[in-house]
Amino acid sequence: MTDTRNQSLDAWIDAHFDEQVQFLQALVRVPTDTPPGNNAPHAERTAELLEAFNFEVEKYPVPAAEVKAYGLESLINLVVRRSYGPGPTIALNAHGDVVPPGDGWTHDPYGAEIVDGKLYGRASAVSKSDFATYTFAVRALEALGLPLKGSIELLFTYDEEFGGALGPGWLLKNKLSRPDLLIAAGFSYQVITAHNGCLQLEVTVHGKMAHAAIPGTGIDALQGANAILTALYRQNPLYQSITSQVKGITHPYLNVGRIEGGTNTNVVPGKVVFKLDRRMIPEENPAAVEAEVRRVILEAAALVPGITVEVKRLLMADAWQLDNRNAALVQALQKHGQIIFGEPIPTTGTPLYTDVRLFAAAGIPAAIYGAGPRTVFESNAKRADEHLVLADLRRATQVVARTLLELLHGG
Repeated sequence: MTDTRNQSLDAWIDAHFDEQVQFLQALVRVPTDTPPGNNAPHAERTAELLEAFNFEVEKYPVPAAEVKAYGLESLINLVVRRSYGPGPTIALNAHGDVVPPGDGWTHDPYGAEIVDGKLYGRASAVSKSDFATYTFAVRALEALGLPLKGSIELLFTYDEEFGGALGPGWLLKNKLSRPDLLIAAGFSYQVITAHNGCLQLEVTVHGKMAHAAIPGTGIDALQGANAILTALYRQNPLYQSITSQVKGITHPYLNVGRIEGGTNTNVVPGKVVFKLDRRMIPEENPAAVEAEVRRVILEAAALVPGITVEVKRLLMADAWQLDNRNAALVQALQKHGQIIFGEPIPTTGTPLYTDVRLFAAAGIPAAIYGAGPRTVFESNAKRADEHLVLADLRRATQVVARTLLELLHGG
Protein backbone atom coordinates (compact mmCIF):
# COMPACT_ATOMS: atom_id res chain seq x y z
CA MET A 1 0.00 0.00 0.00
CA THR A 2 2.78 2.42 0.92
CA ASP A 3 4.55 1.71 -2.38
CA THR A 4 1.35 2.46 -4.26
CA ARG A 5 0.97 5.78 -2.48
CA ASN A 6 4.57 6.71 -3.18
CA GLN A 7 4.13 5.78 -6.81
CA SER A 8 1.05 8.02 -6.94
CA LEU A 9 3.14 10.90 -5.57
CA ASP A 10 5.82 10.27 -8.17
CA ALA A 11 3.23 10.13 -10.94
CA TRP A 12 1.61 13.42 -9.88
CA ILE A 13 4.99 15.15 -9.88
CA ASP A 14 5.82 13.70 -13.29
CA ALA A 15 2.48 14.87 -14.68
CA HIS A 16 2.94 18.42 -13.33
CA PHE A 17 6.66 18.78 -13.99
CA ASP A 18 6.33 21.21 -16.88
CA GLU A 19 4.22 23.42 -14.63
CA GLN A 20 6.88 23.16 -11.89
CA VAL A 21 9.62 24.22 -14.30
CA GLN A 22 7.55 27.20 -15.43
CA PHE A 23 7.03 28.15 -11.78
CA LEU A 24 10.81 28.11 -11.23
CA GLN A 25 11.43 30.09 -14.42
CA ALA A 26 9.07 32.80 -13.19
CA LEU A 27 11.02 33.00 -9.91
CA VAL A 28 14.42 33.19 -11.59
CA ARG A 29 13.27 36.00 -13.88
CA VAL A 30 12.73 38.39 -10.96
CA PRO A 31 16.18 39.58 -9.78
CA THR A 32 17.09 39.34 -6.10
CA ASP A 33 20.64 40.70 -6.12
CA THR A 34 21.79 41.09 -2.52
CA PRO A 35 23.30 43.64 -2.24
CA PRO A 36 21.44 45.87 -2.84
CA GLY A 37 18.72 43.61 -1.47
CA ASN A 38 15.52 45.02 -2.98
CA ASN A 39 13.74 41.70 -2.59
CA ALA A 40 10.15 42.68 -1.83
CA PRO A 41 9.19 42.51 -5.55
CA HIS A 42 10.26 38.87 -5.69
CA ALA A 43 8.25 38.05 -2.57
CA GLU A 44 5.18 39.68 -4.12
CA ARG A 45 5.63 37.67 -7.32
CA THR A 46 6.14 34.46 -5.34
CA ALA A 47 2.99 35.12 -3.34
CA GLU A 48 1.04 35.70 -6.54
CA LEU A 49 2.22 32.38 -7.97
CA LEU A 50 1.44 30.49 -4.75
CA GLU A 51 -2.02 32.01 -4.51
CA ALA A 52 -2.73 30.66 -8.00
CA PHE A 53 -2.37 27.20 -6.38
CA ASN A 54 -4.99 28.20 -3.77
CA PHE A 55 -2.33 28.57 -1.08
CA GLU A 56 -3.06 31.28 1.47
CA VAL A 57 0.13 33.33 1.76
CA GLU A 58 1.02 35.34 4.85
CA LYS A 59 3.26 38.30 4.02
CA TYR A 60 5.48 39.73 6.73
CA PRO A 61 7.26 42.93 5.66
CA VAL A 62 10.23 43.67 7.89
CA PRO A 63 10.05 47.30 9.08
CA ALA A 64 11.91 49.63 6.72
CA ALA A 65 14.15 51.03 9.47
CA GLU A 66 15.37 47.53 10.39
CA VAL A 67 15.96 46.66 6.76
CA LYS A 68 17.90 49.86 6.08
CA ALA A 69 20.02 49.47 9.22
CA TYR A 70 20.82 45.94 8.07
CA GLY A 71 22.12 47.22 4.73
CA LEU A 72 19.24 46.06 2.53
CA GLU A 73 16.48 47.91 0.66
CA SER A 74 13.27 45.89 1.12
CA LEU A 75 12.34 42.52 2.55
CA ILE A 76 9.11 40.53 2.90
CA ASN A 77 9.10 37.07 4.46
CA LEU A 78 6.46 34.63 3.25
CA VAL A 79 4.72 31.90 5.26
CA VAL A 80 2.26 29.32 3.92
CA ARG A 81 0.60 27.11 6.57
CA ARG A 82 -1.08 23.83 5.65
CA SER A 83 -2.78 22.20 8.62
CA TYR A 84 -4.05 18.62 8.49
CA GLY A 85 -4.85 18.01 12.15
CA PRO A 86 -2.98 17.32 15.40
CA GLY A 87 0.61 16.26 14.96
CA PRO A 88 4.09 17.59 14.24
CA THR A 89 4.75 20.73 12.21
CA ILE A 90 7.37 20.36 9.48
CA ALA A 91 8.77 23.57 8.02
CA LEU A 92 10.44 23.80 4.62
CA ASN A 93 12.70 26.84 4.24
CA ALA A 94 14.41 28.23 1.15
CA HIS A 95 15.92 31.66 0.55
CA GLY A 96 15.36 33.80 -2.53
CA ASP A 97 18.18 36.32 -2.12
CA VAL A 98 21.42 35.73 -3.99
CA VAL A 99 24.71 37.44 -4.80
CA PRO A 100 24.76 39.65 -7.94
CA PRO A 101 25.48 37.82 -11.22
CA GLY A 102 28.96 39.17 -11.88
CA ASP A 103 30.70 38.82 -15.24
CA GLY A 104 31.29 35.97 -17.67
CA TRP A 105 27.77 34.72 -18.32
CA THR A 106 26.98 33.04 -21.64
CA HIS A 107 23.27 32.85 -20.73
CA ASP A 108 21.06 35.68 -19.49
CA PRO A 109 21.36 35.44 -15.68
CA TYR A 110 17.65 36.27 -15.41
CA GLY A 111 16.46 34.56 -18.57
CA ALA A 112 15.76 31.12 -17.05
CA GLU A 113 16.86 29.59 -20.35
CA ILE A 114 16.73 25.78 -20.66
CA VAL A 115 19.55 24.11 -22.59
CA ASP A 116 20.32 20.37 -22.61
CA GLY A 117 18.17 19.65 -19.59
CA LYS A 118 19.62 22.47 -17.47
CA LEU A 119 17.89 25.66 -16.37
CA TYR A 120 20.32 28.61 -16.36
CA GLY A 121 20.02 31.66 -14.16
CA ARG A 122 21.17 33.29 -10.97
CA ALA A 123 19.68 31.42 -7.98
CA SER A 124 18.42 28.60 -10.21
CA ALA A 125 20.42 26.12 -8.10
CA VAL A 126 20.80 28.00 -4.80
CA SER A 127 18.07 28.25 -3.79
CA LYS A 128 15.04 29.36 -5.79
CA SER A 129 15.04 25.77 -7.01
CA ASP A 130 13.72 24.70 -3.62
CA PHE A 131 10.87 27.19 -3.71
CA ALA A 132 9.73 24.87 -6.50
CA THR A 133 10.80 21.61 -4.81
CA TYR A 134 8.92 22.31 -1.62
CA THR A 135 5.83 23.90 -3.21
CA PHE A 136 5.25 21.02 -5.59
CA ALA A 137 6.06 18.37 -2.99
CA VAL A 138 3.28 19.80 -0.82
CA ARG A 139 0.90 20.01 -3.78
CA ALA A 140 1.62 16.37 -4.65
CA LEU A 141 1.07 15.27 -1.06
CA GLU A 142 -2.28 17.02 -0.86
CA ALA A 143 -3.36 15.71 -4.25
CA LEU A 144 -3.44 12.17 -2.83
CA GLY A 145 -6.26 13.16 -0.48
CA LEU A 146 -4.98 10.91 2.30
CA PRO A 147 -5.57 11.60 6.00
CA LEU A 148 -2.53 13.34 7.46
CA LYS A 149 -1.46 14.18 10.98
CA GLY A 150 0.27 17.48 11.58
CA SER A 151 1.09 20.59 9.58
CA ILE A 152 3.48 21.94 6.96
CA GLU A 153 4.90 25.45 6.78
CA LEU A 154 6.54 26.87 3.68
CA LEU A 155 8.98 29.57 4.80
CA PHE A 156 10.39 31.64 1.94
CA THR A 157 12.88 34.23 3.17
CA TYR A 158 15.27 36.78 1.69
CA ASP A 159 18.42 37.55 3.65
CA GLU A 160 20.55 34.39 3.82
CA GLU A 161 23.38 36.23 2.07
CA PHE A 162 23.41 38.74 4.96
CA GLY A 163 23.16 36.15 7.72
CA GLY A 164 19.46 35.34 8.10
CA ALA A 165 18.65 37.65 11.01
CA LEU A 166 15.80 39.35 9.16
CA GLY A 167 14.60 36.14 7.49
CA PRO A 168 14.30 33.00 9.62
CA GLY A 169 15.76 34.86 12.58
CA TRP A 170 13.00 37.48 12.37
CA LEU A 171 10.24 34.89 11.98
CA LEU A 172 11.51 32.93 14.98
CA LYS A 173 12.04 36.03 17.14
CA ASN A 174 8.51 37.24 16.43
CA LYS A 175 7.05 33.76 17.10
CA LEU A 176 5.65 33.53 13.57
CA SER A 177 7.08 30.05 13.15
CA ARG A 178 8.03 27.35 15.63
CA PRO A 179 8.12 24.02 13.79
CA ASP A 180 8.99 20.64 15.25
CA LEU A 181 11.22 19.70 12.30
CA LEU A 182 12.86 21.59 9.46
CA ILE A 183 13.95 20.74 5.93
CA ALA A 184 16.11 23.48 4.42
CA ALA A 185 17.25 24.14 0.88
CA GLY A 186 20.14 21.95 -0.15
CA PHE A 187 21.55 19.18 -2.30
CA SER A 188 19.99 16.20 -4.08
CA TYR A 189 22.74 13.64 -3.53
CA GLN A 190 23.40 14.07 0.18
CA VAL A 191 21.64 15.00 3.39
CA ILE A 192 23.51 17.74 5.25
CA THR A 193 23.41 17.42 9.04
CA ALA A 194 26.06 19.94 10.20
CA HIS A 195 27.87 22.98 8.87
CA ASN A 196 30.68 25.41 9.53
CA GLY A 197 30.34 28.70 11.33
CA CYS A 198 31.52 31.99 9.89
CA LEU A 199 33.06 35.16 11.28
CA GLN A 200 33.21 38.21 9.01
CA LEU A 201 35.13 41.33 9.95
CA GLU A 202 35.66 44.72 8.33
CA VAL A 203 39.13 46.11 8.95
CA THR A 204 39.83 49.82 8.34
CA VAL A 205 43.48 50.89 8.24
CA HIS A 206 44.07 54.63 8.68
CA GLY A 207 47.23 56.39 7.57
CA LYS A 208 47.84 59.92 6.27
CA MET A 209 47.39 61.06 2.68
CA ALA A 210 50.30 62.76 0.93
CA HIS A 211 51.55 63.60 -2.55
CA ALA A 212 53.39 60.65 -4.07
CA ALA A 213 56.29 62.96 -4.89
CA ILE A 214 56.88 63.55 -1.17
CA PRO A 215 55.75 60.27 0.42
CA GLY A 216 57.65 60.95 3.61
CA THR A 217 55.02 63.53 4.58
CA GLY A 218 52.36 60.84 4.71
CA ILE A 219 51.70 57.47 6.29
CA ASP A 220 50.89 54.73 3.77
CA ALA A 221 47.74 52.91 4.88
CA LEU A 222 48.23 50.35 2.12
CA GLN A 223 51.60 49.30 3.50
CA GLY A 224 49.94 48.88 6.86
CA ALA A 225 47.15 46.84 5.31
CA ASN A 226 49.72 44.72 3.49
CA ALA A 227 51.43 43.87 6.77
CA ILE A 228 48.11 42.88 8.32
CA LEU A 229 47.04 40.82 5.31
CA THR A 230 50.37 38.98 5.29
CA ALA A 231 49.95 38.11 8.96
CA LEU A 232 46.39 36.93 8.42
CA TYR A 233 47.23 34.71 5.46
CA ARG A 234 50.05 33.14 7.45
CA GLN A 235 47.33 31.64 9.65
CA ASN A 236 45.94 29.39 6.92
CA PRO A 237 48.79 26.84 7.05
CA LEU A 238 48.36 26.72 10.83
CA TYR A 239 44.62 26.10 10.49
CA GLN A 240 45.28 22.93 8.51
CA SER A 241 46.38 21.23 11.71
CA ILE A 242 42.94 21.86 13.27
CA THR A 243 40.76 19.09 11.86
CA SER A 244 37.05 18.48 12.29
CA GLN A 245 35.57 15.12 13.21
CA VAL A 246 32.49 15.88 11.06
CA LYS A 247 32.56 14.15 7.68
CA GLY A 248 32.61 16.69 4.85
CA ILE A 249 34.27 19.40 6.95
CA THR A 250 38.04 19.64 6.94
CA HIS A 251 39.71 22.53 8.76
CA PRO A 252 39.25 26.27 9.38
CA TYR A 253 40.35 28.77 6.76
CA LEU A 254 40.46 32.51 6.17
CA ASN A 255 39.74 34.54 3.06
CA VAL A 256 39.87 38.27 2.32
CA GLY A 257 37.12 38.88 -0.20
CA ARG A 258 37.09 42.65 -0.70
CA ILE A 259 39.64 45.49 -0.55
CA GLU A 260 39.13 49.21 -1.16
CA GLY A 261 41.54 52.11 -0.67
CA GLY A 262 43.38 55.11 -1.96
CA THR A 263 42.15 58.09 -3.97
CA ASN A 264 44.50 58.32 -6.96
CA THR A 265 47.67 56.86 -8.44
CA ASN A 266 49.81 59.84 -7.35
CA VAL A 267 48.53 59.93 -3.75
CA VAL A 268 49.83 58.00 -0.75
CA PRO A 269 46.76 56.07 0.45
CA GLY A 270 45.29 57.47 3.63
CA LYS A 271 42.76 54.72 4.19
CA VAL A 272 42.33 51.08 3.19
CA VAL A 273 39.31 48.91 4.05
CA PHE A 274 39.16 45.16 3.65
CA LYS A 275 36.64 42.48 4.61
CA LEU A 276 37.60 39.01 5.76
CA ASP A 277 35.76 35.73 6.15
CA ARG A 278 36.96 33.20 8.74
CA ARG A 279 35.25 29.79 8.50
CA MET A 280 34.93 27.97 11.82
CA ILE A 281 34.59 24.21 12.18
CA PRO A 282 31.91 22.96 14.61
CA GLU A 283 34.53 22.13 17.26
CA GLU A 284 35.80 25.73 17.54
CA ASN A 285 34.69 28.35 20.05
CA PRO A 286 33.46 31.43 18.11
CA ALA A 287 34.48 33.96 20.78
CA ALA A 288 37.98 32.51 20.96
CA VAL A 289 38.27 32.55 17.17
CA GLU A 290 37.31 36.23 16.98
CA ALA A 291 39.71 37.16 19.78
CA GLU A 292 42.56 35.37 17.99
CA VAL A 293 41.88 37.03 14.62
CA ARG A 294 41.72 40.44 16.27
CA ARG A 295 45.00 39.72 18.07
CA VAL A 296 46.74 38.89 14.78
CA ILE A 297 45.43 42.11 13.20
CA LEU A 298 46.47 44.39 16.05
CA GLU A 299 49.90 42.83 16.53
CA ALA A 300 50.67 43.21 12.83
CA ALA A 301 49.42 46.79 12.84
CA ALA A 302 51.65 47.64 15.79
CA LEU A 303 54.70 46.88 13.64
CA VAL A 304 53.86 49.66 11.15
CA PRO A 305 54.56 53.10 12.70
CA GLY A 306 51.81 55.69 12.44
CA ILE A 307 48.82 53.61 11.30
CA THR A 308 45.69 53.04 13.31
CA VAL A 309 43.17 50.25 12.87
CA GLU A 310 39.46 49.78 13.43
CA VAL A 311 37.95 46.29 13.44
CA LYS A 312 34.19 45.88 13.03
CA ARG A 313 32.30 42.61 13.22
CA LEU A 314 29.96 42.14 10.25
CA LEU A 315 28.73 38.64 10.99
CA MET A 316 29.03 35.94 13.59
CA ALA A 317 27.30 32.80 12.36
CA ASP A 318 27.64 29.87 14.73
CA ALA A 319 28.29 26.39 13.38
CA TRP A 320 25.39 23.94 13.20
CA GLN A 321 26.19 20.93 15.35
CA LEU A 322 25.18 17.31 14.82
CA ASP A 323 21.80 16.58 16.45
CA ASN A 324 20.41 13.03 16.52
CA ARG A 325 16.87 14.29 17.19
CA ASN A 326 16.58 14.64 13.40
CA ALA A 327 17.13 10.88 12.91
CA ALA A 328 13.64 10.00 11.61
CA LEU A 329 13.73 12.89 9.13
CA VAL A 330 17.24 12.10 7.93
CA GLN A 331 16.54 8.39 7.55
CA ALA A 332 13.39 9.06 5.54
CA LEU A 333 15.24 11.40 3.17
CA GLN A 334 18.04 8.86 2.74
CA LYS A 335 15.68 5.94 2.16
CA HIS A 336 13.56 7.68 -0.45
CA GLY A 337 16.58 9.35 -1.98
CA GLN A 338 18.23 6.01 -2.59
CA ILE A 339 15.06 4.63 -4.18
CA ILE A 340 14.55 7.65 -6.47
CA PHE A 341 18.19 8.36 -7.38
CA GLY A 342 19.33 4.76 -7.47
CA GLU A 343 22.37 5.36 -5.28
CA PRO A 344 23.09 5.80 -1.56
CA ILE A 345 22.38 9.28 -0.20
CA PRO A 346 24.99 9.83 2.53
CA THR A 347 24.87 12.21 5.46
CA THR A 348 27.64 14.76 5.63
CA GLY A 349 28.61 18.16 6.93
CA THR A 350 29.31 21.15 4.70
CA PRO A 351 31.87 23.96 4.91
CA LEU A 352 29.10 26.43 4.01
CA TYR A 353 27.10 28.20 6.68
CA THR A 354 23.33 28.45 6.40
CA ASP A 355 20.20 29.77 8.07
CA VAL A 356 19.66 26.32 9.64
CA ARG A 357 21.86 27.37 12.55
CA LEU A 358 19.13 29.84 13.58
CA PHE A 359 16.54 27.07 13.80
CA ALA A 360 19.04 24.89 15.65
CA ALA A 361 19.63 27.70 18.16
CA ALA A 362 15.85 27.67 18.75
CA GLY A 363 16.00 23.94 19.49
CA ILE A 364 14.50 22.76 16.18
CA PRO A 365 16.01 19.57 14.66
CA ALA A 366 16.74 19.92 10.96
CA ALA A 367 18.19 18.45 7.80
CA ILE A 368 19.34 20.13 4.61
CA TYR A 369 17.97 18.54 1.45
CA GLY A 370 16.64 19.84 -1.85
CA ALA A 371 17.13 20.04 -5.59
CA GLY A 372 20.64 21.45 -5.50
CA PRO A 373 23.63 19.92 -7.26
CA ARG A 374 25.98 17.13 -6.30
CA THR A 375 28.48 19.89 -5.46
CA VAL A 376 28.24 23.68 -5.32
CA PHE A 377 31.11 23.92 -7.79
CA GLU A 378 29.47 21.89 -10.54
CA SER A 379 26.33 24.06 -10.49
CA ASN A 380 28.35 27.30 -10.84
CA ALA A 381 26.51 28.73 -7.82
CA LYS A 382 27.89 32.22 -7.09
CA ARG A 383 29.68 32.07 -10.47
CA ALA A 384 28.74 32.74 -14.08
CA ASP A 385 26.25 30.38 -15.74
CA GLU A 386 24.71 29.01 -12.56
CA HIS A 387 22.34 26.22 -13.53
CA LEU A 388 20.08 23.49 -12.21
CA VAL A 389 19.81 20.00 -13.66
CA LEU A 390 16.08 19.63 -14.17
CA ALA A 391 16.17 15.86 -13.62
CA ASP A 392 17.46 16.58 -10.11
CA LEU A 393 14.57 18.98 -9.50
CA ARG A 394 12.04 16.32 -10.45
CA ARG A 395 13.64 13.59 -8.35
CA ALA A 396 14.32 15.76 -5.30
CA THR A 397 10.67 16.83 -5.32
CA GLN A 398 9.66 13.17 -5.26
CA VAL A 399 12.03 12.48 -2.36
CA VAL A 400 10.67 15.39 -0.31
CA ALA A 401 7.05 14.48 -1.05
CA ARG A 402 7.63 10.85 -0.04
CA THR A 403 9.37 11.99 3.15
CA LEU A 404 6.49 14.29 4.10
CA LEU A 405 4.04 11.45 3.48
CA GLU A 406 6.01 9.09 5.71
CA LEU A 407 6.22 11.58 8.57
CA LEU A 408 2.69 12.94 8.40
CA HIS A 409 0.51 10.14 7.05
CA GLY A 410 -2.21 9.22 9.52
CA GLY A 411 -2.79 5.70 8.22
